[in-house]
Amino acid sequence: MECERGVGAVLRLCLSGPVEVLVREAPVDLGPPQRRAVLAALAADAGRLVPVEVLIDRIWGADPPEGARRSLYAHIARIRRLAERLEDVGDGRLPVLRRSGGYQLDLDPDRIDLHRFHRLAALARDDTQPDRKRAALLREALELWRGEPFAGLPGTWPARMRETWRRQRVDAALRLADIEIRGGDPAAVVGRLTDLLGEYPLTEPLAESLMRALHTAGDSGEALRCYAQTRQRLVAELGTEPGRRLRELHQEILREQPLGHEHEAVTALPSASATPPPPTAPGNGHRAAREAPVPAGISVPCTAPAQLPMGVTGFTGRTDELARLDALLADAARRPVAVVVSALSGMGGVGKTALAVHWARQVRQAFPDGQLYVNLRGFDPGGAPLAPDRAVRGFLDALGVPATRVPESLDAQVGLYRSLLSGLRVLVVLDNARDADQVRPLLPGAPGCLALVSSRSPLTGLAAAEGAHLLALDLLTAEECRELLAARLGAARVAAEAAAVDEIVVRCAGLPLALAVVAARAAARPAVPLAGFAEELRTAERILDPLDTGDPATAVRTVFHWSYRTLSPQASRLFRFLGLHPGPDADLTALAALAGARVGQVRAPVTELTAAHLLTEHTPHRYTCHDLLRAYALELVAEHDDETTVHTATRRVLDHYLHTAYAADALLTRRRHPLTLAPAEPGAQPRQLAETDEALAWLIAEQAVLLSAVEHPRVGFDGYTWQFAATLTTFLERQGNWQALTDVHTTALDAAVHHEDLAGQAAGHRGLGLARFQLRDPRGARHHFTRALDLFGQLDDHAGLARTYQNLAKMAWAHGAPREALQHARSALEHFLLAHDRGGQAVALNDIGWYLAELGELRQALDHCRRALPLVQATGDLSGQAHTWDSLGYIHRHLGRHATAVECYDRALALFRKTGDRRSEAIGLTYLGDTHEEAGAPGPALDARRRALDLFDELGLPEADTLRTRLRTPSLHLPSERR
Repeated sequence: MECERGVGAVLRLCLSGPVEVLVREAPVDLGPPQRRAVLAALAADAGRLVPVEVLIDRIWGADPPEGARRSLYAHIARIRRLAERLEDVGDGRLPVLRRSGGYQLDLDPDRIDLHRFHRLAALARDDTQPDRKRAALLREALELWRGEPFAGLPGTWPARMRETWRRQRVDAALRLADIEIRGGDPAAVVGRLTDLLGEYPLTEPLAESLMRALHTAGDSGEALRCYAQTRQRLVAELGTEPGRRLRELHQEILREQPLGHEHEAVTALPSASATPPPPTAPGNGHRAAREAPVPAGISVPCTAPAQLPMGVTGFTGRTDELARLDALLADAARRPVAVVVSALSGMGGVGKTALAVHWARQVRQAFPDGQLYVNLRGFDPGGAPLAPDRAVRGFLDALGVPATRVPESLDAQVGLYRSLLSGLRVLVVLDNARDADQVRPLLPGAPGCLALVSSRSPLTGLAAAEGAHLLALDLLTAEECRELLAARLGAARVAAEAAAVDEIVVRCAGLPLALAVVAARAAARPAVPLAGFAEELRTAERILDPLDTGDPATAVRTVFHWSYRTLSPQASRLFRFLGLHPGPDADLTALAALAGARVGQVRAPVTELTAAHLLTEHTPHRYTCHDLLRAYALELVAEHDDETTVHTATRRVLDHYLHTAYAADALLTRRRHPLTLAPAEPGAQPRQLAETDEALAWLIAEQAVLLSAVEHPRVGFDGYTWQFAATLTTFLERQGNWQALTDVHTTALDAAVHHEDLAGQAAGHRGLGLARFQLRDPRGARHHFTRALDLFGQLDDHAGLARTYQNLAKMAWAHGAPREALQHARSALEHFLLAHDRGGQAVALNDIGWYLAELGELRQALDHCRRALPLVQATGDLSGQAHTWDSLGYIHRHLGRHATAVECYDRALALFRKTGDRRSEAIGLTYLGDTHEEAGAPGPALDARRRALDLFDELGLPEADTLRTRLRTPSLHLPSERR
């Protein structure tokens, strides 16, 4: 039997209450609340990938604190350790798997109480099964409940999930009550419904079901007391009387009329959504509402609200979509379980509003109590999205609520709005929504209503939490396009110029908005042949890609054209130049460099482009442009701007990024760079970075743009390719991003070879050597390092030679050849001296000290590292200081000075964190653990190693497996590794 699946499992995860892992029904210590939040965020999608960004949003909300990502990784690492301990002792598996872009809790959903509850409740909805089996499924589902879902977890996402699961619980309880009352056992449900109504005292369907059960069981007096208590709460807290259904039931009990057994099991918490009952004859519902008692101070309107706009003239097509909406309404009539929510989505101009209004007008007779409509202006270029409180106020006005009776808070307004709709059949059309959060307060909360939403966003959140039915709109067919033009212009005119109409249809590529614009212009000039309008579209073809390809993207460009024409000269110029930008997004300083203006001068055009939805502020102060818009912008550049203007603007923006990246790299390394840049183009405005933290933050923020500048070189700017790659080498190395390091230097080397650029070839070979070394390819690494030495030698580039010898030393040491490493390090020092690079000399001295320590020459090693320390401090090289303190810790440890070694390691780790060198931080933590262990401090040793494991896991480095094995088998030792 289905309801027995998963019973008796050794390990269970509970979310319907405090988040807990139960092993043989005993709770396991999960640690702090935030770790439980991480586990809950994974468990909500058990068996499916959850992106890191989604996890962060679920745990910390829209404004996560600095370090949220690092904290997330640490919590996941600790959950993994818990899973390993459970598996080791045979108590079950709780694996958290790393997947591309996120994590997955690989646990059977049936071992998670809320998922099991959902499955059992869904099985019980099958009304082809006997009531006995459905009741058994519902009882088992409800017995899984342990309290408030996600109890103790703060934040918006837990609150939203809590509300969703509460609704499902109430729905299941009501359906079980309905079955048991019909089956002649009403007393069996009284206790359960009484408890639930105590938890959700404003939920009228619960009160109705309890009253029905009490009266059927022969306790009519208690049923009437239940009504009185419910009415008192509604009046006191919401300022409204009970809904029609509850009032009618109350009158039936007073008259001692026999009660029908039909009960619509619905979820109707004050902030919930539900599904409509079967439509009845037009007017019945509204008449009943008007005959019912009127809430004090609130008058029911004489006529039902009818706010639907005029239908679109000449509406054509959308046969399939209309059929799906009709089927949705019919299905809701057969299975009334919740308010139906349907969300239409699609690109701008595809006809979402036209379809919503057309269908709503067709079916308005099925909603005799009225039709509410609001344009939420979510994507209206002319203004901000409509706030939910203003929309609710508009609905309350339409429903006859005097202004003096409207509550002050949004929650109270929503509660009143939903109470007024309770028991009515009303169609609510929410047009042009920005996102799910704008929609949720406007959804009805009781059966009998249907909400139809349109938005450019897919609104998948409504599908996940409210069970919305999603419907994406595509382009019109050619025949539908002809029908649209005939409806707007007349069949005779269209038939007379069939060839021109065919061309217009092709050029507009099925986009209703484009067709509507052409039709409007043609209707305004009836004397102009349609061939003239077709000719205009043909002229536009010279700017855009041919519109007869059948690619929907071509229609998007048509829509963009109408938006572009409305821009001011400053905004239109900046929009065109967006096509020259090298990456996916930009901040204001980069846009200013692109435009050749000051930051203050681009604020107005940026605001204008954002309002026209040609530019989007996807995160605070960072702007992005859709790829198709960028392609269109490039076409406009080719039309409106001469070659000199285009070349200058491109160089400005590339110089902005290159010179800033160069400055950031200099702050990270504090040594002389082998790369010498040409002066920046006037107006490039490179960022003035003052500190290492600022440099690192800028590189992280602009990483995608900088990588794109390498991977997609511009014609005539090939030298920038390898220069960008060279400036990114240290940053990518410290981030442990070996694949990106490989990619950028492969592209850079190819470009340098093509243009016979020896400096670019030398930098490319060194970068590839470093990447191949880190990817465990010593033969490939040695080949590239050897070529780099040869080329740097030809160029007499001592800085390049010094860095390459440093890399060779590191590789030799990693492969067990410390004497060879010492030789290379001494060669590096020699070339740093010839390059007059004091920062490089300090690093080389420290390297020599490290290799001497590895050879057991500790006194000489200590001397070299002590000589290095004041040099790196004088140059401000935080990374050099970190590595030097790390070396000193290693030397003091092997001299038996464990307290001094710990102090040195602590200093090194603080600096590694400051420079963002997370891999070196992880390795330093393993050394710190070794030192504590040798000093007889197993607790601090274990803590350091666990922190190291968290970082190795986060970075996806192979050292994680070795250290994990070592933690299980303390006698093993992690091989030494040099940063």
